[in-house]
Amino acid sequence: MRVFAAVVTDGSFTQAADRLGTDKARVSRIIRRMEEKLGAQLLTRSTRRLSVTEVGRDYFERAMCILSAAEAAEAAVAQQSREPMGLLKITAGSEFGPLVVDRWIAAFLRQAPKVSVEVEYTNRLVDIIHEGFDVAIRVGSLEDSGLSARRLGEVDYGLYAAPGYLEQAPALATVSDLMQYDLIMKTLRGRAHWNLLNGAANQKVTATPRCAVNSIIAANNLALAGLGIAQLPRFVAQPQVAQGSLRHVLPGWAEAPAPVHALFASSRYMDPKVRSFVDLSLAAFD
Repeated sequence: MRVFAAVVTDGSFTQAADRLGTDKARVSRIIRRMEEKLGAQLLTRSTRRLSVTEVGRDYFERAMCILSAAEAAEAAVAQQSREPMGLLKITAGSEFGPLVVDRWIAAFLRQAPKVSVEVEYTNRLVDIIHEGFDVAIRVGSLEDSGLSARRLGEVDYGLYAAPGYLEQAPALATVSDLMQYDLIMKTLRGRAHWNLLNGAANQKVTATPRCAVNSIIAANNLALAGLGIAQLPRFVAQPQVAQGSLRHVLPGWAEAPAPVHALFASSRYMDPKVRSFVDLSLAAFD
């Protein structure tokens, strides 16, 4: 099939033979055997010119599709089998990056000694194609960007406060009781709200927070300082709960988990370094 495609493309047995690194007689034999097997004439030959029959043209078009698919399959296998190497450019959120992605990068660099990493942590929406990034790690719902995405997991939340603060505050038994407490909420101005879920139950808490912040790290620090109740990702709060510096309140009540995805240009022909980093991130997420 490759020989036939070369003959049609070059318009000559001799030129096709030169390109394929063989001789004209062998090319002629292959074409003759093809025609015998197919029971159809693919080419018409004369002393001056070579032309393709109507059947031959149809066969050529189908053959080119098959050859392209075969080359793509070989390229995909070659890509996956190559050792990760080169520069990997990563972007992630300015908080999730240092808190989580840093650890993934450290593990990846130990696993892939021929790879170097360039990382940008930012809360702006990075156009990874036009800005030359290989992977973006994003928390929250995805826009329809045309990029390929792999879901890595989700971030769960809970309500937390310092034990000393809770000992001095009124009894906390229901979501409604939160209005008697100082709240640390993620907002920039005015009133804020939490849409708290517990199974099928749903309760909205709207308040003017004692501390209004635009950072999970700030909310965590203020909760540790005993200034109120904060809603925090579990991966941030649990180590401090284990140490006794925070306490989980109203267990079961929290905002809906936020999905976390790795975004990249294409899942069809992933560079080995991109595939390896995304696979490691998926395995490390839990």
